[in-house]
Amino acid sequence: MTPAEIRVEILDILDDISPDEDLDNLKDDVAFREQLELDSMDFLDIVMELRKRHRVQIPEEDYGHLASMASTVSYLEPKMVDIVKS
Repeated sequence: MTPAEIRVEILDILDDISPDEDLDNLKDDVAFREQLELDSMDFLDIVMELRKRHRVQIPEEDYGHLASMASTVSYLEPKMVDIVKS
């Protein structure tokens, strides 16, 4: 997946987890928690959705890499490079 495809996938997951949030104005370099009403369970749902949809394993010690859209895409890019968007 390209960085743009990963970003779209993360937006889709966020929309599933928090459908009432306005994701159109999400800033890539600002932490999700500063922009969205996400709690720790929502964050775990993001991790679980990535695992379910793409078999991407994210160790707990790496959760900090998923703080913002930019850091999430950067972290996931090497892990999802061989995944073909269907």
